[in-house]
Amino acid sequence: MIPPSLPVTSVGNSAAGPAVEAVAGPARAEAIPLSAHLPVDARGVALVILATVALIFALNWAQPFLITLLLGILFAYTLNPLVVWLERIRIPRVAGTSLVMLAVICALVFGAYALRGQVQRIIAQLPEAASKVSTGLDKMRSGQQSNMKHVQAAANTIEQAASKADLSAPPKARTTHVVIDQPAFKLSNALLVGSKGVLTIIGQAAMVFFLVFFFLLGGDLFKRKLVRLAGPTLSRKKITVHILDGINDSIQKYMFMLLVTNVLVGLLTWVVLHWMGLENAGAWAVVAALLHLIPYAGSALTAGILGMAAFMQFDALSMGLVAAGASLAIATLVGTLVTTWMTGRFAKMNMAAVFVSLLFWTWLWGIWGMLLGIPIIVIVKVVSQHVEQLHPVAELLGD
Repeated sequence: MIPPSLPVTSVGNSAAGPAVEAVAGPARAEAIPLSAHLPVDARGVALVILATVALIFALNWAQPFLITLLLGILFAYTLNPLVVWLERIRIPRVAGTSLVMLAVICALVFGAYALRGQVQRIIAQLPEAASKVSTGLDKMRSGQQSNMKHVQAAANTIEQAASKADLSAPPKARTTHVVIDQPAFKLSNALLVGSKGVLTIIGQAAMVFFLVFFFLLGGDLFKRKLVRLAGPTLSRKKITVHILDGINDSIQKYMFMLLVTNVLVGLLTWVVLHWMGLENAGAWAVVAALLHLIPYAGSALTAGILGMAAFMQFDALSMGLVAAGASLAIATLVGTLVTTWMTGRFAKMNMAAVFVSLLFWTWLWGIWGMLLGIPIIVIVKVVSQHVEQLHPVAELLGD
């Protein structure tokens, strides 16, 4: 027989159940964290990782060829507007290309000839500078050795005191400390390594010169061939034309920005150094303009060189600090106002992504990676904007 209380209990539960669930429902929903299920294709991820590693290895292995090719493309894009302008005034492309390349060589030769005296004076001062640096290093080394001797003497004293306190202990053998002198710096070895580097740079410059000449001579030949290779459909050809035009426009604007900023850095540096009375101010200004091509590190290197030159001439630490501080102030002013404004105008890049990319290319190619990192990023961004599969890359690089 069923007790009479059971139906009452069941009825009460059925009536209170929705109310209890209605009250506990929001609290339970708040307690459970929101999550999204993202399907992961393990095979696809593995293939992407392997392809990335293979690409990095190939970039490192083909470094000399790729650097020369990229330099030739950059200079060809920079000088192409001049050749096009000469074509518009009825000058054949062969003659226009030859005139432009001859003008570039003459400008370089004239600049080197105009600064030859200052450069010779700087080279003549190198032995004196090397002797001062060597004297300073010897003083630092002697100070370190004297400190080491004091530490060894204190250790011997403590050891003797400990041996006298423990008379029952057997006598210990005395230890002999051997000091190994580091090999001295030899200027001849440094000059030999430097001469090999200069010959390598001259050979690479000759290859870049011929690449630029042939690229300018070809004109739109490669552009037409790439459009033909894009495919038979008109949409693919339009996309290819937009990509090539975007790369052309971005590289030309970037090179124009480099020209403006480096010339401005050189002029301001020459004005400040001339006002300070530093000798060979023109040569140092050219050095500052060339080193400003290197992002971030070039400004610090310029400040160190100019600070050392001012200290060597005036023999005063304050003048060296003034020269270094002025160099950093000029680089900061130009980089903050001019470079940032012009970069935002033509590239609209995410500065954090640009810095990370510069770190990657510097790790991969060294100093050349710092010089070519930004043009490579610009090219990647332009291509990613027109390829649907690469839109996430364009979004990461954009501002």
